[in-house]
Amino acid sequence: MKMAGFYDESISNGLGWRAVLFVSGCPHNCPGCHNKIAQNYNYGEEFDEQKIINRIKENSILNGITISGGEPLCKENISTVNKFIEDVKKERPNFDVWCYTGYTLEQLENRNDEITNKTLKNIDVLVDGRFVEERKNPEIKFRGSDNQRLLDLKRCLNENKIVELAI
Repeated sequence: MKMAGFYDESISNGLGWRAVLFVSGCPHNCPGCHNKIAQNYNYGEEFDEQKIINRIKENSILNGITISGGEPLCKENISTVNKFIEDVKKERPNFDVWCYTGYTLEQLENRNDEITNKTLKNIDVLVDGRFVEERKNPEIKFRGSDNQRLLDLKRCLNENKIVELAI
């Protein structure tokens, strides 16, 4: 997997101080995408998991990790992303994990494959749905367009229903 970028600290990609990993590669090609260059699977540098984990371990103000892209949950990236989440959680067990995806939760659940199901269980907040330029809304937090949802993924999976965060 290639990495389109990494922020050591951010407060605009989820609640609290977060590290942010941007993966390369996205099949959605949403018009108006704010990170168009990251749609290319060959963009950026090779992902060095240990290097990124070391940077996270050294930063005591962080309380979470956000994974964005590109598309972290496409078939080309999901295995590497899941392993990374699991390894981060070993180092920082109290970290919460946010993940941005162009897929809806329903589309991901319909895959019904082991790696997708496992990855969803490792994510705390899922920001789901493609960016829709006609529905762009700068007034909403942590999303680009108002069709995207902020899902409390643990509750969604436990209660078997959609539970959106009220932020």
